[in-house]
Amino acid sequence: MLQHAFKEWAAICHALAAGKQALIVRKGGVAENQGEFCLEHKRFWLFPTYLHQQEDGLREDARPFLADVLAHRPPQGTVRLSHFAEVTGVYHVHELLPALMIAHLHYYSDETIRKRFAYRTPGLFVFSVRVYRAATVHEIADTERYQGCRSWVELDAPLADEGATPVMTDKDYRDLQLNFDLLLTPTAIV
Repeated sequence: MLQHAFKEWAAICHALAAGKQALIVRKGGVAENQGEFCLEHKRFWLFPTYLHQQEDGLREDARPFLADVLAHRPPQGTVRLSHFAEVTGVYHVHELLPALMIAHLHYYSDETIRKRFAYRTPGLFVFSVRVYRAATVHEIADTERYQGCRSWVELDAPLADEGATPVMTDKDYRDLQLNFDLLLTPTAIV
């Protein structure tokens, strides 16, 4: 059972769910503690958001993900939780060049990475995630409590995660994790 969710652009959630991406880049939201991101949970639901998601915030080859999530968006006032993630590595990137060197591993545009890196103080967090498809898709009410520019939300009730299947094979994920560790310096391995 998982009761926490992580808010991310719906198109990025789609890439994660499809096994096309296995990392999340975060700076910190307006509603974060002092604007700083903090990895509060190692396992969490992927909470697709549509606020602030823009076509030019994604690489061109990710635009089909955006079109797909917009075409299959749940009804207004509903959030669909179908995948959850487990953090396997945390990296605090202090220089822009390494942040740009991992572009082949995600679907954020270079401009999005540059903006996030430069926001307030230089640097950003990257965390590698193993994503799982839940056996049951949960549709929950998008309450006012879940709104705002924050990364984390505590759900009204824990949701079942039993019977989930990984979206990538063990070998593919291990190889990808090694790639992350070669390109970035781990802050902490969780």
